Amino acid sequence: MRRVSPKKRRISLALQGGGAHGAFTWGVLDRLLDEPGLEIAAISGTSAGALNAAALKAGLRTDGAAGAKAALADLWDRVANLGDLHVTRWIRQAFPMAAALGRVAAATLPVSPTGIAAQVYTPYAWGPFWQNPLHDAVAAFDFTRVCGAEGPELHVSATNVRSGKIRIFTGQEITPATLLASACLPTVFQAIELEDPATGKAEVYWDGGFTGNPALFPLYERHLPDDIIIVSINPFFRAAVPVTPVEIQGRINEISFNSALLGELRAVHFVKQLIAEGRMPKGAKRDPHIHIIADEVLMNELGAMTKLSPSPRLLERLRTAGHAACEAFLAEHKEKIGHESSADLCGLFG
Repeated sequence: MRRVSPKKRRISLALQGGGAHGAFTWGVLDRLLDEPGLEIAAISGTSAGALNAAALKAGLRTDGAAGAKAALADLWDRVANLGDLHVTRWIRQAFPMAAALGRVAAATLPVSPTGIAAQVYTPYAWGPFWQNPLHDAVAAFDFTRVCGAEGPELHVSATNVRSGKIRIFTGQEITPATLLASACLPTVFQAIELEDPATGKAEVYWDGGFTGNPALFPLYERHLPDDIIIVSINPFFRAAVPVTPVEIQGRINEISFNSALLGELRAVHFVKQLIAEGRMPKGAKRDPHIHIIADEVLMNELGAMTKLSPSPRLLERLRTAGHAACEAFLAEHKEKIGHESSADLCGLFG
């Protein structure tokens, strides 16, 4: 008798950005790819999340789950070889002692060395000699597979510098420059210029995390599944109050980069309340099932500076933690996929 395979549960993925901490997402995806009962229908990614998403899709189209695992490992191997991406990376080329001095200053000065550097240093100071250190890592993707119609839908977000609005790139719009725009921290990288097909004019973009980290609304289309798994790498909650200049600046960035996501989750929660109370008929609006995979304990242990210091040891620690977090999520919540949310949205806003 022929055995009938069980129907796969379709999911969409929303992948946050967070520099080197995106290796946590690598671990999550590595574990998800081992789960035979799941099918990835769409991905929305920002910054490091966009790079993970591109590697995932290209790999899936090359050789299924095995190809995706290999593509993700190759991406993070290239990132590990980049060295420190912080603004002082450029200063250290001219002043080798800057690394040691910077560590001392971060701990002792009453002001943030990072903040000072961001005001007195600009990546534009290098003019035509400046090169985006992520360029080669991004250009290595096979964009015939990244942009192809087969496989999961892919959505990448970036922030229009002039208008301050989010722009979602999909399909053939996704290029190496698009991914670099999504990951463009303005104090570290020069802004990315891209043509807007609607106006024919060149627009300038910064990191998508300012306006959507990640953007959920591209995943609300009717043909996509109800279940959205958010891989969160920016901690929503920090137990310790930041007191040093670097800690304060880091927490400001975390709050800023989580604000757009929290706004979208509030909207989802509001719609769910209206439906539950009978004030909105079912089917009038999408009622997505929200799931979150995170490791708040680990992210509280890591400082913001580590986001721009992708050492092999750090990346492996994050990958291992992501794998474990996904394992725990599946053990506790897999049966909810296709039926209900597992995320405590009220707890996020309380």
